[in-house]
Amino acid sequence: MKKRVLIVDDNADSREILRSLLELERYEVHLARDGEQALRLQRSSPADVVITDIFMPDKDGVETIRELCSEFPQTKIIAMSGVASYNVDYLSLSLELGAAKVLRKPFDSQALLGALREVLGAEDCVRHDS
Repeated sequence: MKKRVLIVDDNADSREILRSLLELERYEVHLARDGEQALRLQRSSPADVVITDIFMPDKDGVETIRELCSEFPQTKIIAMSGVASYNVDYLSLSLELGAAKVLRKPFDSQALLGALREVLGAEDCVRHDS
């Protein structure tokens, strides 16, 4: 059975590029433009893996990860971001909140596919509290 992947990114071009890559690898791919839409889709038809951008309007990736881990602890999460903040490392924070893997943009297709293979063999969503 195909693994379901939900891609969450406010950039339409990024969503489509990732969709094309993952469909070539025979994943069933669904798209969301922000965290609100992602949570609605996840509630109606859960994905095995959610790949989410961090910086998005309405509901950002950090909030989305927090809610996904609470409602869907079995769902694997990969957080991605290309924006560096002056005060907070949001990718590290994503790991603390329960993301299984992080990718710093830009990343190549092999990094993404490797991350997917890795998380699909990983344990359920687990918080890494200090």
